[in-house]
Amino acid sequence: MVYHALGIMSGSSLDGLDLVFAHFHEQGGQWSYEIEASACYKYTADWENRLRNATHLDARAYCKLHIDYGHYLGKEVNRFIEEYKLHYKVSLIGSHGHTVFHSPETGLTTQIGEGAALAAATGLPVVTDLRTMDLAFGGQGAPLVPMGERHLFPGYDFFLNLGGIANITRAADSYIAFDCCPANRVLNLLALQLGKPYDDEGNLAASGQINAALLAKLNSHPYYKKGYPKSLANEMGTDQLFPLLIDSGSSIPDLLATYTQHIIEQINQSAQSLVSSEGDTEKKCLVTGGGAFNTYLIKGLEATLQKLGITLEVPSADLINYKEALIMAFLSVLRWRQENTVIHSVTGARKPSIGGALWNGQEA
Repeated sequence: MVYHALGIMSGSSLDGLDLVFAHFHEQGGQWSYEIEASACYKYTADWENRLRNATHLDARAYCKLHIDYGHYLGKEVNRFIEEYKLHYKVSLIGSHGHTVFHSPETGLTTQIGEGAALAAATGLPVVTDLRTMDLAFGGQGAPLVPMGERHLFPGYDFFLNLGGIANITRAADSYIAFDCCPANRVLNLLALQLGKPYDDEGNLAASGQINAALLAKLNSHPYYKKGYPKSLANEMGTDQLFPLLIDSGSSIPDLLATYTQHIIEQINQSAQSLVSSEGDTEKKCLVTGGGAFNTYLIKGLEATLQKLGITLEVPSADLINYKEALIMAFLSVLRWRQENTVIHSVTGARKPSIGGALWNGQEA
């Protein structure tokens, strides 16, 4: 069977809307994929502000944002289809939406971008709300990506995503994956203090000095003492760690250097908890997300993780940028096939589940 699906992802770093159109081939339970088109549409200043401030809205304004963002997604999908001449090619859309609240300990997660609005704007079947079924079964609702990693990327022992939040997956008979720490969202907020959207290749961080006392404070956050399964909300980085950095009074290069080292140490700690003590075989780790372009961060991770026998592999820019959107498209295919969309050993749910709401924008 071949499925033609479009995936949409909006990450916590607010760097833009990622879209991927891909063909998924299934034969005898084995999957492969081909990416035909991909793009990142940067948010306007207005949309970036609306998403960034969504947690401060009252209930009515929040619901209106949910609807407005769904129509916005539909508009951007139609733009993508027009630009890449995908008319009559797309059969299904998988939209992660933009996470506003994530509090799995209370059974709550919300991703805005109303599916009905998106389906109506595009005239296509749309799958949204991929996390809440897992939370209803007692899981974290995250990470979702390991299901796609299992089926689409065989041959790796680990996966590391360096997005707004850094997360790690151990690929084994029983998959384990969890959020390591806030990552690019905090680095980008620091770079913005100097009028830069991000620290290009980590050059600013490389010019700074690590503040050892501040690093110790960052590493003492209670989240890092929790066992997996676990996942974190954007607010940990934006409302807790970022103010701690700014209040220290250190220069921005020093803060970037210190926070980059924090990311390295937390990923190393996460990897240590997942590495088997048996055998000395080399373990391959696929690295994706915007942080894969941060040369300073990658070099630090390579030097640290090689002590655990883990070798990093940085793939093509297309996969670095669009792996998560690709997997959102794939999860929509699994939902369409009425197959499980999450790995419950990853999320801690009582049982596997078929997550996602299906909105049919097609005429009968």
